[in-house]
Amino acid sequence: MNESLIVNDSSAAPGAGEGLTWPEVDSPKQNSSLEFSTAPLDFPINPWDIMLCLSGTVIACENAIVVAIIFYTPTLRTPMFVLIGSLATADLLAGMGLILNFVFQYVVSSETISLITVGFLVASFTASISSLLAITVDRYFSLYNALTYFSEKTLQYVHLMLVGTWGVSLFLGLLPVLGWNCLEEPTTCSIVRPLTRSNLTLLAVSFFCIFVLMLTLYFKICKIVCHHAHQIALQQHFFTTSHYVATKKGVSTLAIILGTFGASWLPFAIYCLVGERHYPAIYTYATLLPATYNSMINPIIYAYRNAEIQRSIYMLLCGCFQANGVYRSRSPSEV
Repeated sequence: MNESLIVNDSSAAPGAGEGLTWPEVDSPKQNSSLEFSTAPLDFPINPWDIMLCLSGTVIACENAIVVAIIFYTPTLRTPMFVLIGSLATADLLAGMGLILNFVFQYVVSSETISLITVGFLVASFTASISSLLAITVDRYFSLYNALTYFSEKTLQYVHLMLVGTWGVSLFLGLLPVLGWNCLEEPTTCSIVRPLTRSNLTLLAVSFFCIFVLMLTLYFKICKIVCHHAHQIALQQHFFTTSHYVATKKGVSTLAIILGTFGASWLPFAIYCLVGERHYPAIYTYATLLPATYNSMINPIIYAYRNAEIQRSIYMLLCGCFQANGVYRSRSPSEV
């Protein structure tokens, strides 16, 4: 049986060398949904799978650079960069998972490998989303406890968040492999085979909880930023243009971060709750593909815009990287 991570239908899966038939518009008897066929096709590879594989390739390349830069730069060891490294690692694994899913789907026919690939992707994307939450928490504490942020206690909190993030992600990724799947009972399948409907609902609800927490924390961050700007204005007896621009830029950055995250994942999370296994597979593809774009945008928002990482890349490319270079890393509130 040749299985796909995201293509699910009430029919049987196509055999080796077979693929999805695309509905013909001119045929009145053709169903509007994507159906599996037992006949060989002129184009046996699903174009949506190609796009997911290409997305995974870009994601892996982008985040591999970030991981390498943070790993080989001794000065990038502050809590902020540790969390950015965790996010880049999770997105790197997610990109590799999308590539492996494409390869195993069309080359290797194995239910065991299919389960492992699905579990790997679940763990990777869960770690990515959880790392975003950890970065949000870190940004909040860097403003709320600005005087004590650069301390050993903060680093301990960051390590605890990392242990929790990857521990929960690994647990959720192992659930399909350990038996919580629909291979034995196809009627319990969700829009993402071989995950069960209850398993996918758990993941979707978890996402909504994380999204609400991030929304709440960024709202509090916005209030703190505006309050700090107001306090500075009172001390200087007027609100300068530079303060206004800085405050507006900070609020705009928070809006971009939340908007990007929500626009990427909300459609797929909502469809996970309302979608049924017999729905056209194209709906699953159309909502999952934008979700992968979040892992493509993350390194741009959290890494490549950072001055220290830009400097490290520049020095590395110019061949003038100095391991003993010392400079103070900015706090997350300044990013």
